[in-house]
Amino acid sequence: MALEYYALMMIIAFFVLVLTGMPVGFAIAGVGFVFGFIGFQGDFFELLAARIFGTITNPTLLAIPLFVFMGVMLDKTRIAERMLEVIGHACGALPGGMALAVILVGVLMGAATGIVGAAIVTLTLMALPTLLRRGYKPSVACGTICAAGTLGQIIPPSLVLLVLADIMNLSVGSLFAAALVPGLMLAGLYVLYLLGVALWSAADVPAIDAAERAQLSRAQLLKDVLLAVLPPLALVMAVLAAIIGGVAAPTEAASVGAVGAIIVAALAGRLSKKALRETISVSVRITAMVFFVLIASQVFALTFRGLDGEFLIEALFDWVPGGFYGTLLFMLLLVFILGFFLEWIQITYIALPMFLPFLVGHPEFSMVWVAILVAMNLQTSFLTPPFGWSLLFMKGVAPRNLNTAVIYWGAMPFVLIQLLALGLLIVFPQIVLWLPERLGW
Repeated sequence: MALEYYALMMIIAFFVLVLTGMPVGFAIAGVGFVFGFIGFQGDFFELLAARIFGTITNPTLLAIPLFVFMGVMLDKTRIAERMLEVIGHACGALPGGMALAVILVGVLMGAATGIVGAAIVTLTLMALPTLLRRGYKPSVACGTICAAGTLGQIIPPSLVLLVLADIMNLSVGSLFAAALVPGLMLAGLYVLYLLGVALWSAADVPAIDAAERAQLSRAQLLKDVLLAVLPPLALVMAVLAAIIGGVAAPTEAASVGAVGAIIVAALAGRLSKKALRETISVSVRITAMVFFVLIASQVFALTFRGLDGEFLIEALFDWVPGGFYGTLLFMLLLVFILGFFLEWIQITYIALPMFLPFLVGHPEFSMVWVAILVAMNLQTSFLTPPFGWSLLFMKGVAPRNLNTAVIYWGAMPFVLIQLLALGLLIVFPQIVLWLPERLGW
């Protein structure tokens, strides 16, 4: 049997094991070891130790646990919750003001955490009861929260971008710079949609009651903004500016961000032993998951390449009509579909490396552009019914009487907005490339 058939069987076996419920890290490593011994009696695994050592000693990846710590600290000390409350009151006179506040906090949480699951769960727990209590239409409230929480996929310093930079051998600063404009553009499109809802049907997104707004003076609101919003915002902006501006390496900026999160929590009077203990525990669990999948994927990738899997992928692309854009759309479609079943860490470490040899060999592709398209595409699949991970995260913590169909219908307008944004990035690559080029990346 030709080696390429073994490579195809590897992919099928992996999906079968994942669908049976086996943890992805064990499934991918197990498939890699089994087919490695079947295909070439394990001789190729002499290189495995060197590959794993090179991966875990990559200094760029050290930024992952530090960024995770920064985001979890802001979450566990409820600083993000306080931001939502203050911004909501600042926008409260507008119909849809609380929904706009959710989008703004989603941008800040995306920049602070980069963890979609954490952002969705946090926003659902602290914003959904408030929106429903204030008379928001349930589908609009659910869709807004899911869309805002998923911004962590594209708003830097996203963990997705960190991992993509490592896999695609790109500068972290260039990816962060490239993602900034598309991320803010997407958030802006969300805001325009919600303003349209407010104009078309203000009863679906009512403003905060005037009597409640009157209880909070402008001076007190300004004080709350200065104390609750500006410190975490300044922290995130300082970290991003240091990386994008080339002042600090990602690891250095992430370490400053982690310490800065502790300082912000302490200044807000929200730092405690319990919060610190929970932050460390959650950060360790998330980091361990990411690195376990990363190491396990090295086994799979080594075997797949040894079984000539790259030639299989190249032949697959040769069958695709439409030339350059046909190939690009085919890859994005595959990533989109995989996003229904797998988490981003598995897709980026398993599926994307299969396409890279083909992509690198084509000068028409800007790899920075491709990386941002992949990140935006993953974000869209995470929000698309019926298997979108963001929807499942929300359903897991939403009130039991909230129908799943309500969550799905609420998400659909935002899915269409994301597809529009993805189309704009494909047709106008300069939306992605303008800022990196201006900064000299």
